[in-house]
Amino acid sequence: MTRTARPLTIQYVSLHILKKVNPNERRELVKAIFYEKYGTPDVLTMKEVDIPQPQDHEVLVKVHAASLNYGNLVLLKGEPFLARFAFGLTKPKYTIPGGDVAGKVEAVGKDVTLFKTGDEVFGDLSASGWGAFAEYVAVPESSLVLKSSNMTFEEAASVPMAAVTALQALRDKGQIEPGKKVLINGASGGVGTFAVQIAKSFGAEVTAVCSTNNVEIARSIGADYVIDYKQEDFTKKAEKYDLIIGANGNHPITAYKRVLKPNGRFVHVGGSGTQMFQTMSLGPIISMTGSRKMLGFLQRANKQDLLYVKELLEAGKVKATIDRTYSFDEVPEAFRYFEKGHAKGKVVITINQ
Repeated sequence: MTRTARPLTIQYVSLHILKKVNPNERRELVKAIFYEKYGTPDVLTMKEVDIPQPQDHEVLVKVHAASLNYGNLVLLKGEPFLARFAFGLTKPKYTIPGGDVAGKVEAVGKDVTLFKTGDEVFGDLSASGWGAFAEYVAVPESSLVLKSSNMTFEEAASVPMAAVTALQALRDKGQIEPGKKVLINGASGGVGTFAVQIAKSFGAEVTAVCSTNNVEIARSIGADYVIDYKQEDFTKKAEKYDLIIGANGNHPITAYKRVLKPNGRFVHVGGSGTQMFQTMSLGPIISMTGSRKMLGFLQRANKQDLLYVKELLEAGKVKATIDRTYSFDEVPEAFRYFEKGHAKGKVVITINQ
């Protein structure tokens, strides 16, 4: 794949995040992607920062790879506006983005018991300060799990947020069961590719909805049926489903309701802002006045769920689908591609090769 890269210029900024630096000490600097205001990918810069020092329950990870998720766009743009109450009202609270991380442990805090120097790990930093778009990051040991030897760092970095989102949406909100008919709208994206495979692992019959260009991807990851939304509208077909995962799309939720079985469930994971608003406002009303449930969903970082997904990966029941890999200085380009919404699986950043 050929791209015209616009390499970032390295600047220096002093970030005394974890300890006060003695000006007489020799300072060890590392590179990180940094931003100080909400906006487009153009606000991202690469700067040199003081290497973080792990606290008692933290490990220092040399980052080999990270990946992009919808949450990264929320942090960058500060949209939807309600997100700013968590991420900073007028300017970003977390100035180094990146949630998914995979790398090698370089040092451990004195109270760390789960990892040692040299361990290869991966995890989700969204509940512990973000910061994966850097050469090094200090991470609570509770946010990480050991990487399987049969996974590359890029594959591992593509997993945490998207796969756990799919698992929680299917199992916790969707109450998936063997033999149930499940439809995944947006089946070729980061969450969607994992949702198809995880639904199959539960013994469900899976219908994938995607564009013409992605039909073969959906088939290759195990979908029983594939609907090309450019050729037909599944919401106007006679087929009914026990569970629909809205990982993308712009259908009104009344259209989803129409193709749900009695006692069926729709779980909104991603899609248009209008669809999200309808799920939040109309969903509770529809759910209270009938047997069909229209549910919103917000993923939560969960180590046990990540370990569950890791077992599926090791068993060969789930595999990572990576669309594109960008170098560290191409992070703005990666964001520009990702925000178009056409990624086939995950977009990954390679940092320390």
